Amino acid sequence: MDRDTWVSHYQYGSVINPVNFDSYSEFDDEVSKDVVSVDSALPDDILERILACLPIASIFRAGCVCKRWHEIVTSKRFMWNFTVNVLSHKPWYFMFTNNDECFGYSYDPALKKWYGIDLPYFVTSNWFVASSFGLVCFLNNDSQSDLYVYNPITRSSKKLVEPSGKFSDYSALAISVDKKSHKYNVSIVKSKQVPNNFYQWDLSIHVYNSETMMWVISLTEVLNGWRAGDECVICDGSLYFLLYSTGGGMPDNRHGLIKYNLSSRSSHGLLMRNFIPAPCSLTCGRLMNLKEKLVMVGGIGKQDRSDIIKGIGIWVLNGTEWQEVARMPHKYFQGFGEFDDVFASSGTGDLIYIQSYGAPALLLFDMNQKQWKWSQKCPVTKRFPLQLFTGFCFEPRLEVSA
Repeated sequence: MDRDTWVSHYQYGSVINPVNFDSYSEFDDEVSKDVVSVDSALPDDILERILACLPIASIFRAGCVCKRWHEIVTSKRFMWNFTVNVLSHKPWYFMFTNNDECFGYSYDPALKKWYGIDLPYFVTSNWFVASSFGLVCFLNNDSQSDLYVYNPITRSSKKLVEPSGKFSDYSALAISVDKKSHKYNVSIVKSKQVPNNFYQWDLSIHVYNSETMMWVISLTEVLNGWRAGDECVICDGSLYFLLYSTGGGMPDNRHGLIKYNLSSRSSHGLLMRNFIPAPCSLTCGRLMNLKEKLVMVGGIGKQDRSDIIKGIGIWVLNGTEWQEVARMPHKYFQGFGEFDDVFASSGTGDLIYIQSYGAPALLLFDMNQKQWKWSQKCPVTKRFPLQLFTGFCFEPRLEVSA
């Protein structure tokens, strides 16, 4: 199968579209009459368990083999078997260019292959993206009212009701999916400058519950000398979001973190009591939930010029203390070519993806094995010097619907 194979999608219970996969092997036209088809000899339940062990992309191929296989891979019992076996599947990374084309490539680290996948029709590169347990949430950065939840594999999608509140200067998006019930919460952190006062910023937290299908404004507060940005994540029942200094802080304290308990909800005026300083001078920070542990990938700024990146570090938050897990070796840092002070990074499970906005190179870090490695070369090529690339990590799952 080619590295840049196209993946067709199917809705649960619908007809699978043709899939253009190359065959693993070719069979002779003449087959012995004594050969017995294993497929015809296997009962449905055994065949279901076998097919459920296949990678996602192979399941799409299997559904095109015959009517029987199609009925199997779209059945509810198959979904249950797939759910049991999918625990070993690694998260994919979806990369696309900063233009209006609804197309991109997803990288499967288990098979080390890229697959061509359409973006949903409503998404462009100017949308905020967050993901959790197979679902991806998109928020329009321009209107801040268009909000969708989407499964990139099955194309199941749902437009959420418009969140309340005024237009904000900065927004951060997070989603958390319950692995048993598949219900989900969406959180948006909005930050707006107080008129004629750059030092003060209005902050509000908006929370959506898929069960009640309603938004609530969980908190509103005025911050002095700090504002929220575009980075937040839900981890172990708490919402974490980065703060950025608007003046008055020390050079080494340009970034900070707020922990907000979504269930108990902090009282007004107490938000900064949960402030956690950044582990060092950062050019940018990217937050992610790895097995209910908060992980941050950050650009490390130079001591005399904190806005110039000199390396990339990975930290895990233990209580209120940052523990450094790894620093990117210099050879990988150089491998990106010219690396800007901001970059894309996301992850889930044990895997972290890092990419520069200026090139399609993709680097992986395995938190369990503490290993760095490049992905296979992405099929997309840079067509002009100022072309930008972005992406996000998601879990490929069939059983979760928006």
